[in-house]
This record gives sequence, C-alpha cells and structure tokens, in this order.
Amino acid sequence: MHHECSTPIIHRDISSNNVLLDLEYEAHVSDFGTVRILKPDSSVRSLVAGTFGYIAPELAYTMEVNEKCDVYSFGVVTMEVLMGRHPSDLISALLSQLAPLPSSTPPNWRQMLIKDLIDQRLLVPTGEAAVHVASTVRLALVCLQANPQYRPTMRQVSQALTSEWPPLPKPFSMITLEDLVGQDLWG
Repeated sequence: MHHECSTPIIHRDISSNNVLLDLEYEAHVSDFGTVRILKPDSSVRSLVAGTFGYIAPELAYTMEVNEKCDVYSFGVVTMEVLMGRHPSDLISALLSQLAPLPSSTPPNWRQMLIKDLIDQRLLVPTGEAAVHVASTVRLALVCLQANPQYRPTMRQVSQALTSEWPPLPKPFSMITLEDLVGQDLWG
C-alpha cells in the first residue's frame, strides 16, 4: 500500500468498499478523501475517520494516527475476503482478553479450525493453495493485534506476501488459529 510512497501517507479508510479490482483481478485502493501525510516514524492526532469495523482500536482512545492503523484495516479486509463476511466476532475475540465475548464466538475460539473459519462456499484448499491460505490467515491475524507496536509494517506485509511460504506443520484440515500464531499473539 503506502510503504513505497516517498512522502508517507495514511489512508485511514481501508475497507472492502474502498478496494477495487481491475480486469485482471488486481486490487487497488480507492477513495483518498481521508488521507493524511506523515513524516517518517511519526504520528498525527486526528479526528476519527474511516469505516466502522475497519478502524484500528487505538484510535478510540488516543486519536493518534500512524501507518499501523492502515495495517490493522488491511488485516480486517484480508480476513473478510477469506471468511466471506466481516470478521467482527473473530476481532472481538482477539481484542477482548478479559471482556465477555459475543455469544456467536466459539467457546474455545483459539482451537477453531482454519477450514471452519474460511468461507464455507469455497472448496477446502489443498497442496500449495492450502499453504497460501494458512499463511495469509496468519499474516492477517498478526495485522489485527491490539497493540500497534506488534503489528508488522506494510513493507513487512508486502514482503511476506511475495516470499516463499513454509510448509504446513500438519494437514490443513487440522490447523487451528493457535497453530498459526501460537500463544505470543494472545499474551
């Protein structure tokens, strides 16, 4: 996204409505009405802008905008594409360590199988596709971390998406959320 800009920008409204596909199904970000220009390694205080459900949680209490806000939104959009719906229950589970979880959240959501998380209208991926799906879920979950310091930069996300993925530790149908990210994501 914005990691290659010579003057760094923060979009502040990365959502599924603002990602357009071209004729080759390549994604492009649109609607730059909420963009902020950022000095490297800094942040900007701002009014909350963006689409509810895609805004990074820290904006609610700090009003501080930095590139990690767009990383969080990228994670939401990625999970939405993989799940076929907005991942609101999953996000609530990830962000709520002590708060009660929505009733639709599985009781042991860390043990949720990835095959049950992804859009059920799709075939269960096999072979290299399974590796790509599992690795993409892992990357999206890391982007959704509550603490922005632990989220990757968009440069790291871009590099991860274009690098070779490691083989799966076990069959795709047996991989859980916790298998992908381990305990470190949830403290």
